Amino acid sequence: MTTPKLYIETVGCQMNVLDSELVVGSLRRQGYELVHTPQEADVIFYNTCSVRQHAEDKIYSALGRLRGHMERHPDKVLGVLGCMAQKDQELILRRAPYVNIVCGTGQLAQLPALIEQVKATREPQLALSLARKEASREEVTASFESYDPMRDPSMRPTPFQAYVRVQIGCDKFCTYCVVPSTRGPEQGRHPEHIAAEVKQLADEGAIEITLLGQTVNSYRYKYGDGRVVRLSDLLEKIHDTPGLARIKFITNFPRDMGDDLLDAVRDLPRVMPYLHVPAQSGCDIMLKRMKRMYTIESYREMLVRCREKIPGVAISSDFIVGFCGETEESFQKTCDLVRESRFKNSFIFKYSARAGTKADELYPDDVPEEVKKVRNNELLAIQSEVSLADQRQMVGRTVEVLVEGPSKNALKKGETSGPTQLTGRTPTDHIVVFDGNPRLAGRILPVTIREAAAFTLFGDIVTGEQVGAESREPLPERQGERSPEPSEKRFTLPLV
Repeated sequence: MTTPKLYIETVGCQMNVLDSELVVGSLRRQGYELVHTPQEADVIFYNTCSVRQHAEDKIYSALGRLRGHMERHPDKVLGVLGCMAQKDQELILRRAPYVNIVCGTGQLAQLPALIEQVKATREPQLALSLARKEASREEVTASFESYDPMRDPSMRPTPFQAYVRVQIGCDKFCTYCVVPSTRGPEQGRHPEHIAAEVKQLADEGAIEITLLGQTVNSYRYKYGDGRVVRLSDLLEKIHDTPGLARIKFITNFPRDMGDDLLDAVRDLPRVMPYLHVPAQSGCDIMLKRMKRMYTIESYREMLVRCREKIPGVAISSDFIVGFCGETEESFQKTCDLVRESRFKNSFIFKYSARAGTKADELYPDDVPEEVKKVRNNELLAIQSEVSLADQRQMVGRTVEVLVEGPSKNALKKGETSGPTQLTGRTPTDHIVVFDGNPRLAGRILPVTIREAAAFTLFGDIVTGEQVGAESREPLPERQGERSPEPSEKRFTLPLV
């Protein structure tokens, strides 16, 4: 019997990357083998994003390229998964009628059965959760199943770094955002389930865990007896997992940045001093239109608390330029916020109107595309200056770097063995490149920074260190703190 083959392409956020890993893990247990091109595959999946139009256009282009292939191979299965599937199921089938499966974010567990149904009937199969207005909150919530099957290490960015979902859905309803519709009501996973998954991943060799949530610092889990577990409690619960060296969490909502969480980041050595806290705009008028539920004054106060509570913390942000009604004065207030806030980096996007959102319903998309481009480039230039100043402060310092493997430049040159340029990240999520052997991937090593660019640090591994491939470095120390004892458990670290 021929081994069935699967191809999956992922567009979008870390949550989508995790979903794809889980889909692959589920289908591997059905006997599927992962392949690298759609032409090789029996089952072809695109895991999609609807946050911006560009992401959707990319998927429709990919589907268009497959039209002839699917006509020549009618026995194959083509599926569209994720946020775009949940939002635009009928449009997808109109534009690409040869798609066999349309499966939303809350129904991914149904994929093995959907594949078999397509093979048996050759009829399109839809698996979608309820829309927010179709039923009660309880019924809609139940239709968005938390999809957390066994993991598949081969789908991770590296074998020693892993994502863990702690929350699904979102209840913030920012006017520009489709996520409350495509991922459903906010739900916190049971803390015991999260802790068990973290332990499993650490047992498999993961030394860095990133907890994922749409607004991760809003995480709450309520027990029947009234007890409530917050994100700070969850961090403490998983902190001492044997083998774990680093814990990160993204993305944070400014209004929900409580002191309990900041204290946990400060006091728990394995929790990294890095916070991603999107501001989206520096203008209160825009924030009100976006329904962000905070003011710039309160955002600035939050930044002050973060830096007072966690000395040396690095903070990054997100911004949307060209949102409905954004004037030049509004935009300049955003520029001022970026200049003064000293963000490590910011992800900057041009506003893209999304059907089904309140912004699309209430406000005209009235900022010309050319103006959006100019503002996008101007804000990027300001952030680059801020980032360069931040990076230069690290020159001459020795920092602990988690080695991720060969850098992009090394991979382009085909240099995957022997001494080459490696890349890794500091506890504050700064990217560092340096020369070394790819076998060091998965190690935490001291690197001295000798040069800085806006978004990359250049350094040298501190010599005289033991760099055997089977031992693990002690956890990095914070100022005035002593690292916990290294775990007794030892792993053979993978070669990259």
